[in-house]
Amino acid sequence: MSNERIEEKYDAVVVGAGHAGCEAALALARLSMKTILFTVSVDSIAMMPCNPNVGGTSKGHLVREVDALGGEMGKNIDRTFIQSRMLNRSKGPAVHSLRAQADKKAYSQSMRNVLENTENLTIKQGEVTKILVRDNIFTGVQTHTGTIYRCKVCVLCTGTYLKARCITGEVSNNTGPNGLQSANYLSDSLRELGLKIRRFKTGTPARIDGNTIDYSKMKPQSGDEKIVPFSFTNKSEDLEREQIRCWLTYTNETTHEIIRNNIDRSPLFSGVIKGTGPRYCPSIEDKVIRFSDKDRHQVFIEPEGLYTNEMYVGGMSSSLPEDVQIEMYRSVPGLERAEIVRNAYAIEYDCIDSLELLPSLELKKISGLFSAGQANGSSGYEEAAAQGLVAGINAARKIQGKEAIIIDRSQGYVGVLIDDLVTKGTNEPYRMMTSRAEYRLLLRQDNADERLTKLGYEVGLISEERYQQFQKKYKWIHEEITRLKNTFVGNGEQIQQLLKKYNSTFLTSGSSLAELIKRPELSYEKLEPIDPERPSLPPEVTEEVNINLKYEGYIKKQLKQVEHFHKLEKKKIPADIDYSAIGSLRLEAIQKLTDIRPDSVGQAARISGVSPSDISVLLVYLEQYKIRESEGEK
Repeated sequence: MSNERIEEKYDAVVVGAGHAGCEAALALARLSMKTILFTVSVDSIAMMPCNPNVGGTSKGHLVREVDALGGEMGKNIDRTFIQSRMLNRSKGPAVHSLRAQADKKAYSQSMRNVLENTENLTIKQGEVTKILVRDNIFTGVQTHTGTIYRCKVCVLCTGTYLKARCITGEVSNNTGPNGLQSANYLSDSLRELGLKIRRFKTGTPARIDGNTIDYSKMKPQSGDEKIVPFSFTNKSEDLEREQIRCWLTYTNETTHEIIRNNIDRSPLFSGVIKGTGPRYCPSIEDKVIRFSDKDRHQVFIEPEGLYTNEMYVGGMSSSLPEDVQIEMYRSVPGLERAEIVRNAYAIEYDCIDSLELLPSLELKKISGLFSAGQANGSSGYEEAAAQGLVAGINAARKIQGKEAIIIDRSQGYVGVLIDDLVTKGTNEPYRMMTSRAEYRLLLRQDNADERLTKLGYEVGLISEERYQQFQKKYKWIHEEITRLKNTFVGNGEQIQQLLKKYNSTFLTSGSSLAELIKRPELSYEKLEPIDPERPSLPPEVTEEVNINLKYEGYIKKQLKQVEHFHKLEKKKIPADIDYSAIGSLRLEAIQKLTDIRPDSVGQAARISGVSPSDISVLLVYLEQYKIRESEGEK
């Protein structure tokens, strides 16, 4: 029998078919790259091994940005949601975040159907065990069968599968999430290539049989009557459907006592778990110990789908032994008779140190090798999808010989996410939060299309038809804002009666409708009775008009801050700069700047350990460097 290995040729290979892998593969294939997508199981494509939802605070922003750029996640959750809610409605528009419960099986099947019917895309079940590199340039991958796939670029989207270990109490299994096969060889290959590998940990709660839950002891959580789509291509009225309830209950002192009495059996505290867990999404035992002053914690009971009785116990992630889990869950009101279908568990896995990455998500040390999602140390489906899309786009552009797209911190949450990872690094699974974004009034979920659709169109993922619709929408918005600023009303009886109705100060002279909208108690909708010339506009247009006028002053302030930000971003740093040769730079700054190799002064200023005085020294040096360069040219 011949020992020759089969060789297959593709433009691109994507390793892993989770949320990052799906977006990366679709972006590559839609940009005409012959792409092969590897997964340990075709039945696990776009699987949701943890929470059965998409979106949420700040994460909803990411999904809408993915959609604005031409990604698939927003469309897929619109097809498969079973409950939809806009969170934080009582707060300002900067923190409004869309969140939808998914039918987990339908979500996975729907995404698989899209992948299977995308031109230029091949799906292959198999484990990639080796990354092939020559002279620091990616050349292909090798699978567990020995087959070599020669490719121009690769996007690693390995999720939590690299040397994965699932832990429940004293029991540890070398498997990936949901008992799927782990990938036990690829991280060794990455280490051999000189990449720094970290060990992180995450976890998931138990799944409980819904027939054994007493919902009368819980508070119902219903979906919104008017659905707000994730995808800008969908209309609210087209997504109307019967929604399933979620439920809210709480832990209590008995629950906490059970946990404290068994804390020595928790692998998280006994030292069995070595990986670093997420600070912002802690296990229930971690919450009880860290927040000992709290007498209860929220527990959300969420359906896993339309055709299953499994219920997700949100807020009670755990790695405690099975017997403790049973006692712990049954101490919660409504769960006294609960039967566990799947035990809670923690999962440890290998991932890449995100400081190994360029802002394009290409590895600094290996040309043509990109990485996205939990492979980069982030957490969450949405963070993964956003990185996968950007990595896929930039991998395609690498083949095309085009410059990589870099979304900066003033353009989107995806820019904040990637910049944080590649500039600051992370010592724990990174989770997106609104507080991480400096310009969050500009980066609202409602205007993601305004910020990123043009870029998606220029890249080639937004169709001409969709782009024309987008332009029409913002033409309407601009025209309506202009009309309102130029439409004046006096202090007649009808006007004063309307102001009285909303407890608003009477007018003593004329005012534009735009100025009235800026009053906190008034809005575009409320002024309809005194605006006879008002045109009939879609709700997504009137929402933008209202927000832009109401927060106009604050928006202008943030735009000025962005101008300053861009000035520093435009001050580029030569790639070959020797930081050790810059006098007065502190040793820590030299080390950090040398390791990370920032592209601009703006990025350098965001590096942990680089002080404002270091930046001042760097700016002076760059001016001198520029003078020397120009004199050298002469």
